[in-house]
Amino acid sequence: MEEIFIHSDFIKLDSLLKFSSLVGSGGEAKYVIQENMVYVNGEICTQRGKKIFNGDIVEFSGNKIRVIHES
Repeated sequence: MEEIFIHSDFIKLDSLLKFSSLVGSGGEAKYVIQENMVYVNGEICTQRGKKIFNGDIVEFSGNKIRVIHES
């Protein structure tokens, strides 16, 4: 499982997918989220702007990412 460190309280789901290079663009992020291909904490998530907080786990295309808030 990959860990992504953020300095803010949260990161939006579409931004996380782009930041972690799981998708190449915002349009691609929007597509994979709307097509039920992304899981947050084990559940399908269809909200592009979903706030991802410290400890949340995002899964897409066989990849798992844990978000860690770094002060």
